[in-house]
Amino acid sequence: MTNLENLQRKVAEYQKVLANTKAYRKAWGDALGAQIMAELNTITKEIGLSAVIEEKEEICNLAVITLSLGNVKSGMSQEVADGVKRDLIKHNGSLMYQQLFNGKVMVIIHYPFIENYGQPQPPKTVAIFRPEELNASRFHQHVDLLLTEVTKWEDYDDDVPQHNTIGFRPNVEQPDLTANAE
Repeated sequence: MTNLENLQRKVAEYQKVLANTKAYRKAWGDALGAQIMAELNTITKEIGLSAVIEEKEEICNLAVITLSLGNVKSGMSQEVADGVKRDLIKHNGSLMYQQLFNGKVMVIIHYPFIENYGQPQPPKTVAIFRPEELNASRFHQHVDLLLTEVTKWEDYDDDVPQHNTIGFRPNVEQPDLTANAE
């Protein structure tokens, strides 16, 4: 293949990607945004999940649909003056469908956090999808993953073994001290 043919192939691929961007953006406006809203509303009602689902489109073709688990008093408070306390607010987490610049949809989970208490955990990118890849089954998977992640956050326990240790780890088995205990 000559350099010219290679460049022509790249131009064709580039034009195809640009056409896909237009089609993906159109898909959101034509049906996908409404489909995401409807599916999330249906799922939350069917499973009895209290959530707020809203769409925001402050910039054309960069819409966001959020399934928010809301905000509550965390049960903790901060003394701000003598005898005056301010409740710390807990954000319960959310699932977001973010339309990207190229019309694809990024699905993100925002973990719960308590304001003024440590740093929020970075959001988890679930995946990036073309509009035709999103369907009822995917939405169920995403809500399932959200519930799994926020439940793990709420039930944080440092007794759970961590498998991502750093540093030297001897290849020697530790003796079982419970074997002879009677």
